[in-house]
Amino acid sequence: MSDNAPNSTKLLELKHISKSFPGVKALDDVSFDLMAGEVHVLVGENGAGKSTLMKIISGSYVCDDGEVLIDGKPVYYNTPIGALEHGVAMIYQELNPVPYMTIAENVFLGKERKLTRFGLADRKTMNRETAGLLADFDISYLSPTTLMESLSVAETQMIEIIKAYSFNARILIMDEPTSAITSHEVDKLFEIIQILKSRSVGIIYISHKMDEIRRCADRITIFRDGKYIVTKKTEEITIPEIISLMVGRDLTQQFQKTSVPIGEVVFSVEDLCDEKQRFKNVSFELHQGEIFGIAGLMGAGRTELVETIFGIRKRQSGVVRVRGQTVSIKAPSDARRCGIALVAEDRKGMGLNLKGSVRFNISLCVLNLFAKCGIINNKAEIAAVDQSIFALRIKAPSREQQVAFLSGGNQQKVVVAKWLLTEPDIIILDEPTRGIDVGSKAEIYQIIMELAGRHKGIIVVSSELPEILSISDRVLVMHEGTVTGILDRDEMSQEKIMQLATGGKEVCA
Repeated sequence: MSDNAPNSTKLLELKHISKSFPGVKALDDVSFDLMAGEVHVLVGENGAGKSTLMKIISGSYVCDDGEVLIDGKPVYYNTPIGALEHGVAMIYQELNPVPYMTIAENVFLGKERKLTRFGLADRKTMNRETAGLLADFDISYLSPTTLMESLSVAETQMIEIIKAYSFNARILIMDEPTSAITSHEVDKLFEIIQILKSRSVGIIYISHKMDEIRRCADRITIFRDGKYIVTKKTEEITIPEIISLMVGRDLTQQFQKTSVPIGEVVFSVEDLCDEKQRFKNVSFELHQGEIFGIAGLMGAGRTELVETIFGIRKRQSGVVRVRGQTVSIKAPSDARRCGIALVAEDRKGMGLNLKGSVRFNISLCVLNLFAKCGIINNKAEIAAVDQSIFALRIKAPSREQQVAFLSGGNQQKVVVAKWLLTEPDIIILDEPTRGIDVGSKAEIYQIIMELAGRHKGIIVVSSELPEILSISDRVLVMHEGTVTGILDRDEMSQEKIMQLATGGKEVCA
């Protein structure tokens, strides 16, 4: 639990909030409150209503019923700017800075007129005030004149927090703030959270990571199926209890890989290097029925490796073989013809058309199978889509539901369904459970196991070591673009993987 205890001042209160979308009741009579100086963690499965509630608080949505009170007084706003005027700011999981502007210019974005002379921005004052803010949060190693594009994800996140604080935000919403940062950077984020708490800022913190929830939370509120379930002080509830209340069923045992016979080599790379040297001289083999993990810290080159294999990035050198035959993959279409599928890390940006329906997204890659003389056989397409929805247990009101309104876990299943219709032999999943809840994770793991049982070769890239340890037959570890070791299942441990991920001595495959 966090060091600074919250005070008794109620900053925010939501009473009997309801919100519906076509075919979905996202929130049903939900109440919630936040105290000054409190970290109030909000948990629930994807689709539980967390994001909808946060978008109502931050001004992106307006509730159908209920009221929002700040400092005990009812308020109404229907834009993020309106929310900011009431002291509410949200730090989104997908950060959106202006990359070609400086830190100071980003911090003062939207309030430049307060620092202008003769119609020109007073950059000297902007830089001085930004330097003060950076020092205030103990990150003065960053310069106000540094371009945002040169910052790490964690540093960009810190600047977004400072920017919100500079707008006098007293209610700060953090959506999965540690999903793309290292453990060291998480420590720094929590230091900043403690500074904010000491200044009576109330923080709503959304996360699926149970270890960090107990580390930072003062109170925990659990949602399920759009409904409020319970609020508890952190010391009053255990992690198994949290999970059980989230999913409405018992998930007391962690997922563990079951034994699947490993077959012949179906895929291999030898001395693979990408054009920009993000990784070099990578070699490994993948077998039928094998789940091959790829681990490493941020920037190790994991995503660059699988995107090069799939033809998104250009290969500089090396050999790729499918079933022993050397292949040339220069584009994703080449990879697909070779029986390779990639479930990308950025499912919203690279995996889905968010405005399209479930049906549209699932059948997108194989429309040619349902076409004759340029005309789609709708009956055949619908049969294939419905079979995919049933097989992967995709929860949607109908096949025509817009994908944007599905939970993260169900969006991920739609991406998997899309690629499975191409009937691949080699399936690459990059961060397959990022941003999804424990119940959906278990379902994704089960899907991966079922695919391995059907003699598919599976490559899983993951930043979560428990995930790698629980599902992988072998794991390749990368550090700064090089392979530092390949471990068999009986050699794997969190300590060994972290040693290799930080540049430790190579272990022979």
